[in-house]
Amino acid sequence: MSLPKREVEELRPWVERTVKKVLGFSEPTVVTAALHCVGKGLDKRKTIDQLRPFLDDSAGGFVERLFEALEESRSARGLKGVGEKNRKRELKIKQMMEAATRQIEERKKQLSFMESTPMSRLLSSPAAAATGGGSSIAPSQAASFMNDAIEKARKAAELQARIQSQLAMKPGILGALGNTAPHNLVALANLHAMGIAPPKVEVKEVNKPTPLILDEKGRTVDASGKEVELTHRMPTLKANIRAVKREQFRQQLKEKPGEDLESTSYFDQRVSITAAQRPRRSFKFHEPGRFEKIAQRIRTKAQLERLQNEIAQAAKKTGIQASTRLALIAPKKEIGEWEVPIIEWWDSYVLPSNIEIHLMEITLHFDSMEFFGVTKLVEHPAQMSPPVDGDKPVTLGVYLTKKEQKKLRRQTRREAQKEVQEKVRLGLMPPPEPKVRISNLMRVLGTEAVQDPTKVEAHVRAQMAKRQKAHEEANAARKLTAEQRKEKKVKKLKEDLTDGVHIAVYRIRNLQNPAKKFKVEANANQLYLTGTVVLHRDVNLVVVEGGPKSQKKFKRLMMHRIKWEEHSSKRDDPDGEDETKRNNKCWLIWDGTAKERSFGDMKFKQCPTESMAREHFKKHGTEHYWDLALSQSVLDGTDD
Repeated sequence: MSLPKREVEELRPWVERTVKKVLGFSEPTVVTAALHCVGKGLDKRKTIDQLRPFLDDSAGGFVERLFEALEESRSARGLKGVGEKNRKRELKIKQMMEAATRQIEERKKQLSFMESTPMSRLLSSPAAAATGGGSSIAPSQAASFMNDAIEKARKAAELQARIQSQLAMKPGILGALGNTAPHNLVALANLHAMGIAPPKVEVKEVNKPTPLILDEKGRTVDASGKEVELTHRMPTLKANIRAVKREQFRQQLKEKPGEDLESTSYFDQRVSITAAQRPRRSFKFHEPGRFEKIAQRIRTKAQLERLQNEIAQAAKKTGIQASTRLALIAPKKEIGEWEVPIIEWWDSYVLPSNIEIHLMEITLHFDSMEFFGVTKLVEHPAQMSPPVDGDKPVTLGVYLTKKEQKKLRRQTRREAQKEVQEKVRLGLMPPPEPKVRISNLMRVLGTEAVQDPTKVEAHVRAQMAKRQKAHEEANAARKLTAEQRKEKKVKKLKEDLTDGVHIAVYRIRNLQNPAKKFKVEANANQLYLTGTVVLHRDVNLVVVEGGPKSQKKFKRLMMHRIKWEEHSSKRDDPDGEDETKRNNKCWLIWDGTAKERSFGDMKFKQCPTESMAREHFKKHGTEHYWDLALSQSVLDGTDD
């Protein structure tokens, strides 16, 4: 028995708490499914079947607790409504008794009135004939006879009144049949005597046109014999005026040319003049049976979809959903390695369904066969511009060898030195101090170094410290700040995606290890990759979008750096019963390019069922990623 919407909404908080206690997290999909089962009035077995894909083994206990809470709420409401129902039932019985008593009193009054009327004499004769003339009439029989007589008298009076109203509109006929009025009056008097109101008939006022009087010549005259000019109605609408002009023009075209035209030297009697007429538009009928074929095709398609849905539901209940998908993928017929099939799968859509049975008739009646979607027309595909402009010329950078780089540096330094020498020669700047070091002290200073070695050494060391300080200040001026270094690093990682976004799809058997999940998420964020991670049993999908360099680094992380078979957490028990944890592996399903990104920041999505996972990808327009991963997982499961 289904529940009203108010009671279902009252159960929602309890169901949410129970789902969170069973799963460990809140799942709105499971809550909605449980409330839907309760609202539709399903029994426990059907409810367990509906919730088993979401709750697995804990579905039975959850449904038992749900139905216990439902029975408690029903019993609490039933005690409140018993008193109100009893009071309503007593009030209804009392009203029915009063109405029955009132009807009995009215029927008694009606029977007493009928016995006093003259119509009782009419009822006595047929009743006496029916009973043999010696027995009296029962009150119920008298009431039925009286009602029949009243109904017949009313119908006769209505018919006579309608005839009189029609005769009143025609005075000539009414005068000839003047004797019929008394009969109508008698019928109306009988109705009045029985207490029945006579029917009301509306008499319509007849507005007759003035009579048309014609003389012997067919002219219209009045009563005194004078001729009367009748006013001709002229068209006022533009459409009517055009129709009149069109008719006049056709009459002029049909008229033969006059004598003055025939007398001219340009007139040729052999040429017949025909009026310009538009060709009539004929009907274009469809070929017989065309719409029947279309309807049959639609019915067949709907029946096939319904059958596939039933098979999918049965497979989901029995736990052979993967085998069902494999049956859809696998070919219908076993074909050898070197055997050529009779019909290729891409031709089976165009050819008729029973083509294999009539293979010998193909060569004989090939022209008479009908192929679906094949016509005599030539289909020209629309030319579309590619998403990435590939006509731009590719410019390669110029790279110099080490020898060329040194030569270019020498030339640049030589030119700068010449410019400084010219400025010193012209007196624009003072000559630079000699570059004195401890190693060339004696050679540069000479006798000065011998006279006071301590003073000269201090001067040389001060000059060396000055050059060192100038060098460090220049380096500090060129050094990037912390924000500039961060921006440079981000710019290096964020690649130019105007030519397309590189996408990679990975499939992992088991991704329950939190350390490995952290590595996937952290590296994707550090490489500025977008995408999503869908967690499902045996099919954990990782989709990443970004530039080619970032994809190369992330691919090395997924395929080589992360050891998927290692058990680095207590949650990964190598002695466990789950075989997917022992034979964990990562596959690169597909990589390619797209015009733009489909996902935002990297996020994890837990999907208990396949439909929820596919719906998640469908919202982003990438449901083919899930279909490809699921088909490969089914094939891998059969190989194992």
